[in-house]
Amino acid sequence: MTFVVNTLDSVLATRYQTGTTAGGAPVLRQKSLTGVKATAADQDVYDVAVALSSLVDYPLTDIRRLKIFELADE
Repeated sequence: MTFVVNTLDSVLATRYQTGTTAGGAPVLRQKSLTGVKATAADQDVYDVAVALSSLVDYPLTDIRRLKIFELADE
């Protein structure tokens, strides 16, 4: 069976270190921005994440982009 892959949507997720535990492990919090255009370039999404992180008091630890795909019959 032949199928096609359609990118439907994407989510930008950033994680920040908000503190440390008593044992010294980092405490991480994630912020998500939904509705990111599926057609947006990865570089643009990255640049926006870095720019937004400058508005947050906590250090940015990582940036993720989650894409949602539809697999449909051709």
